[in-house]
Amino acid sequence: MQTLLEIETWGPGLYEFTRDVQGWLEGQGAAAGLLTLLVRHTSASLAIQENADPEVRTDLTAFFSRLVPPSSDPSMRYLRHTYEGPDDMPAHIKSALLPVTLSIPVFEGRMRLGTWQGIYLFEHRDRPHRRQVAVHFA
Repeated sequence: MQTLLEIETWGPGLYEFTRDVQGWLEGQGAAAGLLTLLVRHTSASLAIQENADPEVRTDLTAFFSRLVPPSSDPSMRYLRHTYEGPDDMPAHIKSALLPVTLSIPVFEGRMRLGTWQGIYLFEHRDRPHRRQVAVHFA
């Protein structure tokens, strides 16, 4: 079973889509197996992260912004791929550091996530995007 989910973003940050994935699983009558997710972009990534306190998402976004600043920052002057804007190459670096695929066990039709875990698309670009996540269940 496969599908594509579209996730709209409006700038850097983590966008939870756990309910979308669980709803799709339920609609397929999924019982037990392995769920695989792939973000189909080179400037965004995926994460399983806490979904209880929104400060976790804020802090992660701030951390990665400090870790990999825009190409306009003097510390990033070595970058050559800069013609798509100061957020582009840093977005590719963040995507290379973080997962673009996730594998999640499914049992009795439910993902085996922990109590406070959610599935997120981590947007690394400054402007809005419509991101696609390929979903496969077997």
